[in-house]
Amino acid sequence: MPASPVKSPTKTSPAPVVEAPPLAPGAVSLCYVVDEESSIRQFLSLVLHGSGIDTVEFPDGAALRKSTETRIPDLIFHNISLDSADAIESMTALGARGFRGAVQLTSNRGAAVLDHVKNIGVEHKLNMLPVLKKPYETEAIVQIILELKLGMPTATARIELEQALDNEWIEFWYQPKIDLRKKQLAGAEAYARARHPQHGVLLPAAFMPGAGEASVIRLSELALASALKTGVIFSKLGVNIPLTVNIAPATLVKLPIEEIVMAHRPNPDNWPGLIIDLREENIIADLALACDISERLAPRNVRLAIDEFGGGYSALARLGEMPFVELKIDRKFVTDCATDKLNMPLCKSVIDLAHNYQRSAVAMGIEKAADAMALASMGCDFGQGFLLGQPMPEERFIALLRQRSGPQTRDLESAAR
Repeated sequence: MPASPVKSPTKTSPAPVVEAPPLAPGAVSLCYVVDEESSIRQFLSLVLHGSGIDTVEFPDGAALRKSTETRIPDLIFHNISLDSADAIESMTALGARGFRGAVQLTSNRGAAVLDHVKNIGVEHKLNMLPVLKKPYETEAIVQIILELKLGMPTATARIELEQALDNEWIEFWYQPKIDLRKKQLAGAEAYARARHPQHGVLLPAAFMPGAGEASVIRLSELALASALKTGVIFSKLGVNIPLTVNIAPATLVKLPIEEIVMAHRPNPDNWPGLIIDLREENIIADLALACDISERLAPRNVRLAIDEFGGGYSALARLGEMPFVELKIDRKFVTDCATDKLNMPLCKSVIDLAHNYQRSAVAMGIEKAADAMALASMGCDFGQGFLLGQPMPEERFIALLRQRSGPQTRDLESAAR
């Protein structure tokens, strides 16, 4: 796979690295990622960005040691390559500079080599974390972030949706959808967040329960407009991918979708369209309504997908047509589908059903590399989940796209190998 652009040093004189001061409220953590494999650098950056942590990538320890970066990282992921001398030099240099952030060594080498490099770091008074052996799962990275208290913690306050809308606190984060076979970005899904001035970033559980119908309609209109505007930005970066929003059928029928699309969509000649997710339980309850909505929106290149699909397999299989562009397999069936004797055949059945109608299958909530590989072998088209990338603010998603904006460098690897 082609290498991704790496932020390379431009001067030879090393910048001093000292202890990272405590983060001020609202400040963004920073992590250096050192690894000769671009796919692993991309994987780590994707997970870290999703947790609200900026990254700077280096292809080896020499590039790190020559870096002129002025921001001091809170964490350094440093791989130990076949030539362990490179990592040893980095530990010595960091110790000499008085670095007091955390150092996470990673490698697929034997324990003796890992312990040797770690001990050298300890001798130089570095904050050495337990060595992380490759391959590793996303949850291992997330656990490190949580233990170090980095990134953006989830706030627990409760607010009213109407209040959040009136104060313009609502923003939309985007989670990448990955082509499981090509390991390329294939789309993105919008998720609502509220950025409260005192409580920080709030998840929907903090503002959606009890929300009135009028407020939900306002939120849905905002989501559609935001996705369409974001699509324009992506298109200018040379990334034409369909974006997805979640809207309930009862709300969807009350929205002037055609007018919203006409007002905000990009150039219709190369626009990949918009996907609207409808939950399975809502669709199965009124299949006729879903079919009518699909027929009405199709001329505007707005298509429907079934979200959280699995339990209603038999009802959908009896349809003579498939008015949905995607079947999104519920995460409860995706989890452990590589080994679970119930989940594995159900996932395969949903994938086959989608393909029988020339539609796409999307696996939701992928968290393990083994599950991603199993789904790809079953023929699953796309995947979403923490393994492939967490929801992240629009500006972070755009920064990641810019970092990989060339036609040969937009690949987003799904797992560290």
